[in-house]
Amino acid sequence: MTLYGEKLPPADDRPTVQVTAVSWPDDDPAPAVTPTPAQPGPARPGRRRLLLAGGIAAAVLAAAAGAGTYAYAGDVPRGTTVLGTELGGRSRADAVHALRAELDRRSTALSAPITVTVGEKSVEVKPADVGLAIDVDATVTAAAATEAHPVSRLVGSRTVHPVVTVDAARLDTTLTRVLGDQGREMTMPAIIFTGTTPKPVYPKPALTVDPTAAADAVKAAWLAGQPVTVPLVEKWPATSQAEVDRLIAELAKPAVAAPVTLSTDQGSVTIPPAAIARGLRFSADDAGTLTPRVDVKRLRAALGDRLAKIEVEPKDAGLTITGGKPKVVPGRAGRQVDATALSRDLLAVLPKADGRTVTATLTAAEPELTEAKLTELGVKERVSTFTTRFPGGLSSPRSQNIIQAAKDVDGTIVKPGETFSLNAHTGERGYDQGYQDAPTIVNGKLVPGVGGGVSQFTTTLFNATYYAGLEDVEHKPHSFYFSRYPAVIESTIYWPQLDFKFRNNTPYGLLIDTSYTSSTITVSIWSTKIYDSVKTEYGPRRDITQPKTVYLDPGPKCISAEGSVGFAQDAYRVITKDGKVIKREKFSWRYDAEPRFICAAKPED
Repeated sequence: MTLYGEKLPPADDRPTVQVTAVSWPDDDPAPAVTPTPAQPGPARPGRRRLLLAGGIAAAVLAAAAGAGTYAYAGDVPRGTTVLGTELGGRSRADAVHALRAELDRRSTALSAPITVTVGEKSVEVKPADVGLAIDVDATVTAAAATEAHPVSRLVGSRTVHPVVTVDAARLDTTLTRVLGDQGREMTMPAIIFTGTTPKPVYPKPALTVDPTAAADAVKAAWLAGQPVTVPLVEKWPATSQAEVDRLIAELAKPAVAAPVTLSTDQGSVTIPPAAIARGLRFSADDAGTLTPRVDVKRLRAALGDRLAKIEVEPKDAGLTITGGKPKVVPGRAGRQVDATALSRDLLAVLPKADGRTVTATLTAAEPELTEAKLTELGVKERVSTFTTRFPGGLSSPRSQNIIQAAKDVDGTIVKPGETFSLNAHTGERGYDQGYQDAPTIVNGKLVPGVGGGVSQFTTTLFNATYYAGLEDVEHKPHSFYFSRYPAVIESTIYWPQLDFKFRNNTPYGLLIDTSYTSSTITVSIWSTKIYDSVKTEYGPRRDITQPKTVYLDPGPKCISAEGSVGFAQDAYRVITKDGKVIKREKFSWRYDAEPRFICAAKPED
C-alpha cells in the first residue's frame, strides 16, 4: 500500500490511521468581488502542503491515542513481573489468578524447610509452622501501583517483590526455643533500701533476638530458598547505670537524710527516714525505665500508729475461718489524707534539704472492699491446702522468717482476674519489716542473708495455688534439690529479681489462709470448688550427677552442707472436671548437684 507515493512498512500492531481529504481556502488573499461559479483547475501548492500536514498530524494524534490505549490496557502496568511471571497488561483478577498459578508451581520449593541458625544452634523450620506465606492480593496491589505517565507504562519494565507475611508470635516462640540457654534475661535497674541506705541494682542487657530484624531475615531467606542466621543482639534497659547513680545522689540519699513533717488541720505527724525508705519505691517498666514514686500504702504501714491521731483508716471487709467455714468481717469507712496528693507532694520535697513540710487535707475514705462486694465473690469452701515442715522450732531465725511471711499474706483476698505477686505484697523483706538473717543460696552456696527461709513459705504457697488449679504466672525452682520440698513443684524467691506470681483465673474470689505450728507451715485456698481433682504425675529422674566436695574457709559466715545429687525431672499437673481430664500441664526442671561444703582447710593429699 502507498500513501502520497510513499511505500508503507508491513502491517503490525500499531493503530491504523486513515486520512480523509478536505477543502481548504486559497492561500492568497483576493479582492472582494461578486462571487462567480467556481472553475475547475489544478490545486495550488499551498493547499497541497496543508493537506499533507493535516493528514500527518491526524495520524500522529491517532497513533498517540492508540498507544495510550495500549499502555493503559489492564490494571497492572506492562513490563511488570513477580517471581518471573509477567503480570503486565492484566486486570487485577487475572493477575491474581496468574500469580496463584505460579505459587502452585513453586509449592514444593516454598513448603521446603529452611535452616535457621540462632547463635550456635540450628533448626529446620517448616514455613507453615511459622505462618510464612505470600499475600497474593497485597502483592498484586503493589504491582498495580506505578507512575501515571503513559510512556513509563508503555516501555518500562520492573520486578515487584512479593509481599511476604509471617506469624510473628509463632516465629518468636520458635526462635526463643532455639535460643535456649544462649540468651539471658535483662536485669532491670532498681534502687532498694537496706534500712535507710539506698543500694543500686545496675541494669544489664538481655542477650536475645530482635523480632523485627529476625522476621525480615527469615522472610527473605524463605523466598531465596537459602539458610538464614539470626544474630543475637544486646537489648539494654532504658535507664542506664549513670541514671541510677543520679537518682541515688539526687533523690534516694536526700530523701532519707532528714524527717518530713506532715501537716493537717487535725495536727502534724513526723515521717521519719525509716518510713520514707519504706514508702519510696523505684519501679522499672517493661522497657526498663526507672521511675520513683511514693507508695502511700507502704508508708502508712511503716508509720503504724502515728497517723491514728489525725485520721481514721478505712477497713476493708474481710474473711476469717470460723468453725471450718469462711465468715465475713465487716469493714468501715474512714477519714484520711488524700493518697494521690500525698504521694505527689511528698515526692516533691524529698530531694530538698530544707522546707521538708507537706500540707495535706483529710477527706472521706471508703473501703475498697465492702461486705456486699465480698459476699458476691463466692468464697465458701476450701479448695486446696498444702503443708511443709521446717526444722529448728519457732525460735530459729529461719523459722521466724517463714512465720513473718505467712503473717504478711494471711487473709489476702484475690479477686477474679487479679495477679498476686509475693514481692509486691510483702515488699522488701528487711530488718525493718521483721525479717532476720538466715541461710540463703547466693552464687551456688549457702550464706547468711536477711529473709533466708522465705523460699519455704513461697513453695508452700505455690503448691496451694497449684493444687487449686490456679494459673502459674511466674516461679523458679531452687538450683539445688531439698528433700523437704516436692521435686520440680517448688519455688524460690529473692528480692527484687525473683518473684512468685499466680493469677486467679476463676470467676470467684479467693482467700489465702495461713497457719503454723512449731514445725510446720500450712497455706489453704478458699473459694468455690471448680475441679474434681488436681493431681501430680512424675516422670522418672534422669541425667543424675553426683556432688563434689568443696572446702571453705572456716568462720562465722561459713555454712556447711551435706550436698545432694543433681537430676532432671518432669512433673505433670493433671486437672479433672466432670470425670474427664481437661488439662495436663507439664513442669520441668534440672537440679544442679549441690556440693558437699566443708568448713575446714582442704586436707593434704
